[in-house]
Amino acid sequence: MMGAVGELERNTIVENVKMGMKQRAKKGEHNGKLPLGYRVVPDPGNLSKRSKAVTVVPEEALIIRKIFELYAAGRGLKSIANELNHTGYKTKTGNTFSTTAIKEILNNPFYSGKVRYNRYDNWSNKRRRGKSAEPIIADGKHEAIIHDVLWEKVQFLLQKKSFTPARIFDGEFLLSGLIRCPKCGAAMVASRTRSKTKTGEIVNRLYYSCGAFRSKGSSVCSANSIRKQEAEEEVMNRLARVLSKDRILKAIVDKINHRLATRTIPLQEELKHIRSQLEQAESKKRLYLDLIEQNKLDNSTVAERIQEIQAKLNELQANKSRLELELTEGNTSPVVFEQVRELIRGFHQVLTAAPFEQRKTLLHLFIKRITMDASKKIETIELSFDENVDSYFSDSTVAAAAGDSLQHKQARKREKIEIVI
Repeated sequence: MMGAVGELERNTIVENVKMGMKQRAKKGEHNGKLPLGYRVVPDPGNLSKRSKAVTVVPEEALIIRKIFELYAAGRGLKSIANELNHTGYKTKTGNTFSTTAIKEILNNPFYSGKVRYNRYDNWSNKRRRGKSAEPIIADGKHEAIIHDVLWEKVQFLLQKKSFTPARIFDGEFLLSGLIRCPKCGAAMVASRTRSKTKTGEIVNRLYYSCGAFRSKGSSVCSANSIRKQEAEEEVMNRLARVLSKDRILKAIVDKINHRLATRTIPLQEELKHIRSQLEQAESKKRLYLDLIEQNKLDNSTVAERIQEIQAKLNELQANKSRLELELTEGNTSPVVFEQVRELIRGFHQVLTAAPFEQRKTLLHLFIKRITMDASKKIETIELSFDENVDSYFSDSTVAAAAGDSLQHKQARKREKIEIVI
């Protein structure tokens, strides 16, 4: 009953807060964080210390005006982001501009002197899928940075370009988001180039290119493209080579086990040192308490020192628990060669037999990252297998695609295994 009453009170408070924020929005007052170009200052027209006013930040307003003017002049989102990043401008949070950040600014009516609220319903659960059909838009009390004519022109251009174009090339990209840019480390995304042959035929070539370059421009990174077919063939061939030669996989497993064994030594040494410190701190605390009981020390004079020792004890105990958990949770157990070979064999069979969507899901589930070297060649493939392996491989659809060899006889929880090939 107490819990039900508490939940009712919480829901009532939430609703009252929402009603208050809606009323603020209807009166033209802002809610939440201010966008780039504005800041909060004490309201000069109100003597109350809690009263705040929204004012324009001149140097940030210049960036906003430039974004709107460039878009109105026909520039694209990436082109604008690229120019701003080359100039050295930053977002409100100090990051470089992306196409998403530019579009969010162009769509924000706050810059035209309006206040928008309740843009999304049930944000905590639905996020951007819960877009509200009737957001609150009211005349704000703040100064507009963008005049009405420029605002209307930009909104017209945004609406004109808002349709989703048909795909201009076909391609199933298995490794998008897995390959990492060799220059900046960002995820590589699908891209294509078009060229015309001597006979006049249009040829599309498919690549993986740096995602940061695609969204933020050349000031952040370069394309660093790798051919789609070349990258995917190298990944599949490397898996096949590891499977076909036990000595290669055995060397990988031995290296993992050596690293796990050597990793426990510093952890054990640190735990031993912390236990020693715990004993010393406990001895000091007992000594002070004994002296107080014997009336040789006044409790008020050593109370602060005892509190310091207790705080140190709490910190040491927390570190001790962390190290003991790390040493006993199973991630330092030796890796069994047969188990790894079984996992990779099943992994490879699904990749060669399952439909595209299942193969892509499997790759994203078990590959942590794929790195490239400076010559834009695949350097390493990091695989990670954990307790989800059994549940995924035992799925009827995947098992049927892979054949009987993937049907495990025991459904036990596996420890996490990470290997690099």
